[in-house]
Amino acid sequence: MAKPTGFMDYKRVENGNVAPDVRIANFKEFHPKLDEKARLEQAARCMNCGVPMCQSAIRLAGMVTGCPLHNYIPEWNDALYNRQFDMAAWRLLKTSSFPEFTGRVCPALCEKACNCGSPVVGEGAVTVHDNELFIIERAFESGYMKPEIPAHRSGKRIAVIGAGPSGLACADWLNRRGHNVTVYEREDKAGGLLMYGIPNMKLDKKYVDRRIELMKQEGVEFIFNADVGKDFSAQRILFEFDAVALCCGAKKARSLAAAGIDKVEFGLVFAVDFLKAVTKSVLATTAALEKLNITPSNTQIAEVLLEKYGIDVAGKDVIIVGGGDTGNDCCGSSIRLGCKSVTQLEMMPCPPVERAPNNPWPQWPKTLKVDYGAEESIEKFGRDPRIYETTVKEVISENGHITAVRTVEVEFKTIDGKRQLVEREGTEKTLPCDLLLVAAGFVGCEEYTAQAFGAELGPRGTVSSVGEATPESASPNGYATSVPKVFTAGDMHRGQSLVVWAIAEGRECARQIDYMLLQNLTNNK
Repeated sequence: MAKPTGFMDYKRVENGNVAPDVRIANFKEFHPKLDEKARLEQAARCMNCGVPMCQSAIRLAGMVTGCPLHNYIPEWNDALYNRQFDMAAWRLLKTSSFPEFTGRVCPALCEKACNCGSPVVGEGAVTVHDNELFIIERAFESGYMKPEIPAHRSGKRIAVIGAGPSGLACADWLNRRGHNVTVYEREDKAGGLLMYGIPNMKLDKKYVDRRIELMKQEGVEFIFNADVGKDFSAQRILFEFDAVALCCGAKKARSLAAAGIDKVEFGLVFAVDFLKAVTKSVLATTAALEKLNITPSNTQIAEVLLEKYGIDVAGKDVIIVGGGDTGNDCCGSSIRLGCKSVTQLEMMPCPPVERAPNNPWPQWPKTLKVDYGAEESIEKFGRDPRIYETTVKEVISENGHITAVRTVEVEFKTIDGKRQLVEREGTEKTLPCDLLLVAAGFVGCEEYTAQAFGAELGPRGTVSSVGEATPESASPNGYATSVPKVFTAGDMHRGQSLVVWAIAEGRECARQIDYMLLQNLTNNK
């Protein structure tokens, strides 16, 4: 273990936070890193448990706890403490395709299952998330992260449809196995929601570009602006490639059922479209000014957002439907763009501050957290933006422009044996609203790509898989679809989930593709 008494000698210290009133002035990342000495002390806190729950991803009481990637967390914490930085990176990269992404945006399932943070030890979980980020960023800075080009190629060709985290992980793994991989992406840049769904202040896009450039140097081919199933023929891809992986995400947004919504022409935007437009505006403005060594102002970004995408935020009352991570990202983005006010509506009750008896460690804690967007709202407007057990009942507009929403309190009740959402009488309120952002989740993948390949969709709107799974698999049915040599992974397969789960699925999907190709090679001899 790193240091036998480390968890007693050092307290948990996370990477810092730029103060809310300072960070809302731009779209830059706002978590300053600890210095090397402090980071080694945090690594020293790892106890190298006999049963490291952090890396187990086991299922307890119907819930999965620990890291889906099965990262060798105690091993690289030990190497980090002993200043074996290359060794730490080597062990980290054995299981994790993109630590620079998960080290920034993962909610750290590992930490919630850390024995050091259990009620028995009670010393606070090891800062696994921050340690991981330190290791990979040092690896890039030191030159350890160099292109690793396979010494031999199999001659087999695989098409990966979608360059989100699952598609990238699948492509990366298969390329390292010596196969020739081509990634088709309908956007102008790779990354999927890493690029156009997660705001720049959570994940600076230069880190996505850096990884894509490395993958290109290693032999992965990217074809952008390639909308497979519309502009690119699925049948031709099936003919030209030995295997296909469908990794297009689950971007079919859940619509809002409210009276008057059909009359709105301006001021109603789905969250995924809003965040994409904001990121594109940030990138466009930054590119225009970087040669002058000028950081774009939020006002300039807001102007580009309005001019290019018709989304007006500055000085507006913003209502967000959805209290999850996406809604929080919309909140933080709206504040940076100069909104007059921001309110988040959440149908579910406010979570408890402490764990409930039916939510014991090491399960993921279903407790109240105040994320960065809420912190910034409290700083700027003096209030938490979230209103629980509330939804939009009616959207009010004039000449197609939204002007207000009528809300109502709701609760879930069991009626005739079924759980139903019911309104509370006498709780209606009217709130001013110039921009309504719908962040109510997703209902599956956009069907046309799957249909173009003949893949079947399940009841959740995701692509169905059949067959056996590997022991480490995140899916009980594996990743092969009912169509020969067509596989699926990520949100398109499991539904809306976390980046870390998408990466885990992409890697396991690649294993199954590789196994199929090896079987074919063996049978053809």
